[in-house]
Amino acid sequence: MYTEVSEMAVRWGIAGAAKISHDFVTALASLPEGEHTVVGIAARDLSRAKTFANLHKIGNAYGNYKDLANDSNVEIVYIGVLNPQHLEVATLMLNNGKHVLCEKPLTLNLKQTTELINLAKAKGLFLMEAVWSRCFPTYEWIKKEIESGNLGEVKQVIGSFGISAPKVDRLIKKDLGGGGILDLGVYVLQLASFVYNGEKPISIKAGGHLNEDGVDISMSATLLYKEGRTATVMTHCHVKLPNEALIIGTKGTLRVPLFWCPTDIVLPSGETKSITLPEPKHPLNFINSVGLRYEAMEVRRCLRAGLKESPLISHKESLLLAELEDEIRRQIGVFYAED
Repeated sequence: MYTEVSEMAVRWGIAGAAKISHDFVTALASLPEGEHTVVGIAARDLSRAKTFANLHKIGNAYGNYKDLANDSNVEIVYIGVLNPQHLEVATLMLNNGKHVLCEKPLTLNLKQTTELINLAKAKGLFLMEAVWSRCFPTYEWIKKEIESGNLGEVKQVIGSFGISAPKVDRLIKKDLGGGGILDLGVYVLQLASFVYNGEKPISIKAGGHLNEDGVDISMSATLLYKEGRTATVMTHCHVKLPNEALIIGTKGTLRVPLFWCPTDIVLPSGETKSITLPEPKHPLNFINSVGLRYEAMEVRRCLRAGLKESPLISHKESLLLAELEDEIRRQIGVFYAED
């Protein structure tokens, strides 16, 4: 029976026992049995890996990532470690023949992202940046609404993502790859890119405030595109922003509350279209994160179709996001040792 399931199911390894990894594995459990199975969890602290394994009923717990990379039963590794470790851990997994789904930002900068994508291509392995937003059914609706012409010509995208988290280490410490641009900014930037079909802006003007460690606590940027189109994006680590997106055309506006994990879109008519997320098996750390199931469904679809990247968040898209993040950081003055 186990062999039969393992042939059908995507066999996951989990790198990192952090909050996001917990939510991802909880989301996997909401999918039909036999489609996904978690065969191993690794953390730098074996006791954390064991606690995680006990909660989620995972067979193997490892105290280092090398052992997970060497587990022949693992088909793909979900990487939920801190930003500065993404490149190292993803490289380890690819070099050991594992496909990779890596939390966003894929790496700290364009240089690292290019290196990782080139390695995945050389190895003939699947690599995807975990921009889960793109996999929500609501994003398909957004695309259809824009293409239908109901909004007219889209001229302006406005997106804000701000949380009150002045003491969260991964946001405020430079050596942890902190700052709002990489943590929250990736979401507003991917939204603008989504609406404008992956087009590169012709210019970017950005400003923001840094903390004493030299990472951004706030960012506002204007991205100018051809034909008079604009995107205005904001992030903040000290205050909660409206946290919604407006896609504004010559005929109407589409509003997307919680645009990074939306269950609703508000049409120009005022009508709301909604999806209902399933109840998670365990309490979650982040809003709507049982919706990580859609990302897992997309990974399974790609792997079973023999794809090396997802059309929903392609390598080209990840390179563009890294380039935009680099430029905004440069203008504001956020630099990492890895740059």
